[in-house]
Amino acid sequence: MRIVHLALISCPVRIVFAALAIAASAFTLPGATLWDWAYTGLGISAHGTFTTADTPDANGAFLITSISGERNGVAISGLQPPGTAIPGNEPFAVDDLVLPGAGPQLTVDGFGFSTADGDFANPFFADFMSPPGYLEFFSTAPFTDAGQGATDSEVVVQFTATPVPEPASSLLIVTAIVIGGYQYRRRKLLARKVNTHLR
Repeated sequence: MRIVHLALISCPVRIVFAALAIAASAFTLPGATLWDWAYTGLGISAHGTFTTADTPDANGAFLITSISGERNGVAISGLQPPGTAIPGNEPFAVDDLVLPGAGPQLTVDGFGFSTADGDFANPFFADFMSPPGYLEFFSTAPFTDAGQGATDSEVVVQFTATPVPEPASSLLIVTAIVIGGYQYRRRKLLARKVNTHLR
C-alpha cells in the first residue's frame, strides 16, 4: 500500500516539475533584471521600466542598460551613456546606477535619458541639499549654456525604483501551492482507502 501511495504522488509531481523547468526557461532572461521606476515633482511626472545588469557592483548598485517610459506624457527615446552628461548639463556625467532598498536609490550622478521631443532629463540624489533628496535636471535646446539656461529647470522630486518579480518566481509559488494541494488530496484519498480496507 505504501508503494502505491508513493507512486500516486511522485509520478505526477515529477511531471509538474519537468513542466515547471521548461516554463521557467521560457520566462527568465539571464543577465538582466527588470525594474519599475517613477518620480514626481512640481509639474513633473515620469515613470517607466528599465533593465539592469543582474549582478550589483561592490557598492550594491545595478547598472541600468536600457530604459523605457514617458515624462509628462512624452515618450522616453533613449538612455544617456554612463560617463557622459546630458546635453546642457556638462560636465555632470551620469553613472546610470540604481540601488535597491529604502536608502538613496540613485547616486549623486544619477541616470539620464532623452525624450521624443528632443529634451533631456537627469534625475539624481542631491546629497548637498538640506535635507538630502532627489532632484531632476531638465534641459532643452539649444544646449549651449553649459549650465542652467532660461528654459532648463532643476526641481525637487520623489523617486522610487522596484525590481519586478520574474514570471518564473511567480510560477514557482503557484506550482508549489498546486503540488501541496495535490499531495494533501492524495493523502486523504489513501487514508480513506486504508480505512475501507481495514473494515
